[in-house]
Amino acid sequence: MNPITDAHLSLVIPVFNEAENITLLVERIHESLKGYNYEIILVDDFSFDGTRRVIKKLEDKRVHLIELKKNYGQSLALAAGIDYAKGAYIITMDGDMQNDPADIPQMLHFAIEEGYDVVTGIRQKRKDSLIKKIPSKIANFMVRRVSKLDIKDNGCALKVFTRDIAKDLNLYGEMHRFITLLAHLEGAQIKQVPVRHHARNAGVSKYGLERVFKVVADMMLLLFIRKYFQRPIHLFGIFGVLLTVLGILINVYLFILKWGFGEDIGNRPLLIFGMMFILAGIQLFTIGIVMELIIRTYYESQNKRPYRIKRTSIGGKNQ
Repeated sequence: MNPITDAHLSLVIPVFNEAENITLLVERIHESLKGYNYEIILVDDFSFDGTRRVIKKLEDKRVHLIELKKNYGQSLALAAGIDYAKGAYIITMDGDMQNDPADIPQMLHFAIEEGYDVVTGIRQKRKDSLIKKIPSKIANFMVRRVSKLDIKDNGCALKVFTRDIAKDLNLYGEMHRFITLLAHLEGAQIKQVPVRHHARNAGVSKYGLERVFKVVADMMLLLFIRKYFQRPIHLFGIFGVLLTVLGILINVYLFILKWGFGEDIGNRPLLIFGMMFILAGIQLFTIGIVMELIIRTYYESQNKRPYRIKRTSIGGKNQ
């Protein structure tokens, strides 16, 4: 028996307007995984170019199609596929043919034979435009500096996860960009391996420079939740002490002016502006955190998922 080829694999592939790539993608997967036990889960994120029709025409019993009711974005498409997956190992990749399925066997070796929880690719000789490369390099640099996790290519979609790690990721929003960091924070052992990267030969890229700003916002939220969720006093307490000390110093200064020099402090901008600025800053920050925690509580405490599936099909036939 071969533990690598005997393991049940689930390939989770979000697709959005990839009708021209689907057939070739599935063929390449079959060629690369001959002798393996696997299922291909294509999650259609409400495409409007006939992607669903192309998938159903394949009539391939290994291909499972999940149709989402509207466009939820890549993170929730991944979440839907991972929730549906039955494999002991879950493999994620893009549907645009830029990832090479031929790299999967070597990644499975590290996951199964060497016991890594996550095996993630490092794209070699990227064939992307500067519009994609520049935001990616900025994002990778920021994640390394802030999180102290030395992942060289967070944007590579080709990854292998153990089932337990993948199922515990709780993806939402735009967190697919930090899926490796999420796994690391769950205690996963991670292996990085070089993988091939191909130029897109059909369809249109969905990324632009606005990605940098989304990365910054999502990373700040993720790190706050993961670092301070169980011990918020470590953050709010420090800010509270600093602001209290600052307030005392201001009051002491104004007290000295009032009683030591007889000056009128009632009309001083320092008294009003300082208090208003502090209160407004605390309120805005607190409201943002509370709202995020409410959203997480709503979905996780009730075991609800932030997406809705229209239908699923296997081999082109609806279930």
